[in-house]
Amino acid sequence: MQKENKMGVMPIKQLIISMSLPMMISMLVQALYNIVDSAYVARLSEDALTAVTLAFPMQNLMIAFGSGLGVGMNAILSRSLGQKDFKKSDKAANTGILLTIFNVLLFVILGLFVASPFIHSQTNNVSIAKDGIAYLQIVNCLSIGLFFQMTFERLLQSTGQTVYSMITQATGAIINIILDPILIFGLLNLPKLGVAGAAYATVIGQCCAAVLGLFFNLYKNKEIHFHIKDILQIDGAMIRKIYEIGIPSILMMSIGSIMTYLMNKILIVFSTTATAVFGVYFKLQSFFFMPIFGMNNGLVPVLAYNYGARRKDRIDEALKFAIKLAISIMIFGTIIMHLFPRQLMGLFQASEDMLAIGIPALRIISLQFPIAAVCIALGSTFQAFGKGTYSLIISIARQLVTLIPAAYLLSLTGNVNNVWFAFIIAEGTSLIFSLYLFKKLYSNIVVPLDIQEPIKGAY
Repeated sequence: MQKENKMGVMPIKQLIISMSLPMMISMLVQALYNIVDSAYVARLSEDALTAVTLAFPMQNLMIAFGSGLGVGMNAILSRSLGQKDFKKSDKAANTGILLTIFNVLLFVILGLFVASPFIHSQTNNVSIAKDGIAYLQIVNCLSIGLFFQMTFERLLQSTGQTVYSMITQATGAIINIILDPILIFGLLNLPKLGVAGAAYATVIGQCCAAVLGLFFNLYKNKEIHFHIKDILQIDGAMIRKIYEIGIPSILMMSIGSIMTYLMNKILIVFSTTATAVFGVYFKLQSFFFMPIFGMNNGLVPVLAYNYGARRKDRIDEALKFAIKLAISIMIFGTIIMHLFPRQLMGLFQASEDMLAIGIPALRIISLQFPIAAVCIALGSTFQAFGKGTYSLIISIARQLVTLIPAAYLLSLTGNVNNVWFAFIIAEGTSLIFSLYLFKKLYSNIVVPLDIQEPIKGAY
């Protein structure tokens, strides 16, 4: 007999904290790595920092594919556990491993043939292009660590084993932080690799995290069982179910890659310094967004499990608590960005020109943080209940329909500081769509849970 999973019996606030806190800590470590990684690269030169910024959209695309797969796999797995359908939960896990292998092969090909034209499409600067191509080819062609790390962490999260997921992610990030100065600057009698060293440090950390994640899933995750035969068996029905939920998430995050790519092109018209500031902002904002995403990763399986168990009361309580927690974190982030922008920019060896652009940028963009908190928390319901298309609609409205056109029009004023207001405008659009679609989902899927009949519209 399988004992009842804690997601169905533990008091909600205690459950959300126990599920989310490890993920929030690991995400904070990940955010710290992002900042430290770019801070070391900035010590090489501003051009080196710009090169890594130009590579970011393709990196984000890799994360989109890995995360989208994880969303689909997790939603089916957690719901199956709530329904006590353990055969289906195992099938979701084994199929997820196979799809991870496909992701690796895809991005190896992109690294070999697309990295160079992708970087050259954003800059004509020879030095920036050389570093950007080298960085991107390394992280793409050695992406096996990234994809398997993400899959193994999602499997641990889906069964409530978030402490092990925290250890996995934190270990990879810490190894990365340790290796960064060694490989970038050639310490310990190793060759000085520059920007390429940052890329190698990243993939080595990811590979170590992937190995540790495999160990935890094999020996600590008792609710999932792996079999080579099941991994290699292509189950078309399960693949379709995973991607019905996951593809909207992939597209949503891919839109983020398009957004950063287009923002790079808008900002580089002003100067490479403006593009570098945009890259710095993304690294700094991750320190506040990553904990929210960690909370979201802990919240989704809780919602999915209690949906499978038809516990509307637990779903309601979880959502209310998560929204309050998210807003509190983001208000703190806005305060920090307003009070200490010069000190934050100083972490990246900012010149006076960079400070002149960066200080107002951080203060303006951070005004959107509390609004984003609500949108992210509400978005967890779309993932948990198989309505990934809702997240996709919101992402398109926010980033492509609103943000990029607004940024372009504001850039025509000739003042780069005006461009940053586009983020606030876009987040307001996101909030409107999020509230409307959440109300629709809640009425159609969550409210009927009190009625003992099958629910139409989810999955």
